[in-house]
Amino acid sequence: MVDMKLRVFRMFFSLLLAGTVATGLAVAQSSTPSIGDTSGTPPDQAAKGTDASAPGQTGNQQVDPLKRPLTEKQKKASSKALKQELSSTYKKWLNEDVRYIITPEEMSAFKQLSNDEERDQFIEQFWLRRDPTPDTPENEFKEEHYRRIAYANEHFASGIPGWRTDRGRIYIVYGPPDQIDAHPSGGSFNRPMEEGGGETSTFPFEDWRYRYIEGIGQEINLEFVDPCMCGEFHLTVDPNEKDALLHTPGGGQTLYEQMGLSSKTARVTGDPFAANAGPEQMIQNNSEFNKLETLAKINTPPKVKFKDLEEVVSHKINVNLMPFEIRTDFVRVTGDTVLVPVTVQIKNKDITFASKDGIQRGTVNIFGRVTGMTGKIAQTFEDTVQVDVPTELLEKTMEHSSLYWKAIPLRPGRYRFDIVVKDVNGDRVGTWSHGVLVPEFNEDKLASSSMILADHMEKVATKNVGSGSFVLGETKLAYPHLDAPDGKPASFKRDQRMNLWMQVYNLQADEKTKKSSAKIEYEIVNTANNQSVLHSSESTDTMGNVGDQITLEKSLALSAFQPGIYKLTVKVDDNISKQQIAPSVRFAVE
Repeated sequence: MVDMKLRVFRMFFSLLLAGTVATGLAVAQSSTPSIGDTSGTPPDQAAKGTDASAPGQTGNQQVDPLKRPLTEKQKKASSKALKQELSSTYKKWLNEDVRYIITPEEMSAFKQLSNDEERDQFIEQFWLRRDPTPDTPENEFKEEHYRRIAYANEHFASGIPGWRTDRGRIYIVYGPPDQIDAHPSGGSFNRPMEEGGGETSTFPFEDWRYRYIEGIGQEINLEFVDPCMCGEFHLTVDPNEKDALLHTPGGGQTLYEQMGLSSKTARVTGDPFAANAGPEQMIQNNSEFNKLETLAKINTPPKVKFKDLEEVVSHKINVNLMPFEIRTDFVRVTGDTVLVPVTVQIKNKDITFASKDGIQRGTVNIFGRVTGMTGKIAQTFEDTVQVDVPTELLEKTMEHSSLYWKAIPLRPGRYRFDIVVKDVNGDRVGTWSHGVLVPEFNEDKLASSSMILADHMEKVATKNVGSGSFVLGETKLAYPHLDAPDGKPASFKRDQRMNLWMQVYNLQADEKTKKSSAKIEYEIVNTANNQSVLHSSESTDTMGNVGDQITLEKSLALSAFQPGIYKLTVKVDDNISKQQIAPSVRFAVE
């Protein structure tokens, strides 16, 4: 009886593999082998999947189930399983970080990868193929790409993150335009002749002009219109979209409409490109074909210049006695990419200065390497910090410190940071090796960047936004303060000003107004007696049109503060989601 059950089970299992349904098959004797049983069968017959001695066997050759072509249903099921397998990390990288620059071929190849190791290798090669200087540690393309995303989030948010808007997309892919004609409030507007001429009133709009875009052409003009008056400018090729009087009878007529040679109805119900009748109609019609062609090209990912790459960097990290301090901060760029500014502080008294032409020069070489948990190198950087001072000022200079700053885009996760500092003239070397956990900023959770305290804070020119040392977005933070190695907080003099920089993320927008609403409170407490010495508040309602992200920048004179240690807390209450955060930082006043 047991033997019979075993044969029935084997028969059923074989039927599943073959994908066929056999009917009318009966097991008559205990000695009758079941279908698929190749015991006692010559190897050549077993390999072919046949059993000549088995009753009920037709003798037809069975198909290897592993080689059998998949049906459409099975293909869809496999594709669905692959989508479920992709973790949120890789989905965000694909759908956010490189959404606008990845080619269809790369997208298809990435989706066919079977495990995370292959995906990590693909991402590494993705950036390497775009690196304009593969023989250097820096990847300028990658750094510029994330700088543009940060800029877009800072300037183009409108109920949705800035990178998702049309202006953000164009800026990320093609960089800043050579010229912007902005009409942030709309209002009275004299149409150019190619748009029909005449005066009208418009919604807010912007015209971006690029002198040249590789692969697209020269004199590229793009128009963005905000018809909802909510800050969400979208790209359009229809010149009528910005016309606020388009549906107003008798209002905002073109020259031909004023002359009775054309009707506004044609612009409302007809071809929007051919309906702007005017003295330059033929020129306008021809330009619309160009606009459509440009729009098709502008929505295509830029071409990749494939490069043969070779790993050329191999460094050994040594341990020595050169002292220095390290600070790492975290600033969100996209849902799956975090900018990690690394600040290195070296006291000038620990640097060896050498005299040259009446100048005392100290030189420090810095090397850094960021490694993932698998041992794969995520980033390397090498720079030189040089301090030049007149001989007569050398003694005073020794009281201060020198700073180095490097911003590294990383995905959330745990990394190992290895940083080496070498005093060139003194031939001393110091190292810093620590594990750093890069946080994940979940989209549905109110969060903030690191809180940075600095001596000075100033706006940078438009062309320098997001680039250069100590620059975050459109703000340069000169001389950020670091905590001491012994745990003492960052210290300021009473005659200084303390400047605060921090970003808040994932503010929810009201469904009707499409605007966020939050209250921000600032409080400073003396830690010696736990007494509040300063309290102030503000609301996003007074900040203009803000999106899901805001940047807080405050400057405070410390002359009224007594020497001691203080705690600064910034409490943010989101009035829409009812979430609250209250990050804090300690600082000392001397």
